[in-house]
Amino acid sequence: MKITLLYFARFRECLGIDQEIFEVAPGATVADVVDALAGRGSIWQQLFDGDARVMAAINEQLVAQTGVLNDGDTLALFPPVSGG
Repeated sequence: MKITLLYFARFRECLGIDQEIFEVAPGATVADVVDALAGRGSIWQQLFDGDARVMAAINEQLVAQTGVLNDGDTLALFPPVSGG
């Protein structure tokens, strides 16, 4: 299955990209995608490893890491927002 990944805020700035097409297995979750991104190493690992906090939205709806993806979905990833 193919999904569109969107990167926001610090993720976009650090990676130098704002989106990509990403291949996932049927039944893949947000956590599966985040783990796969961390597996790319280097800056990817720093941003998406198990200790990193990542917020996600599937098709503009906030979801937990257990959110399941479907073919053609858009998955937006962004760091948690801190208030002030």
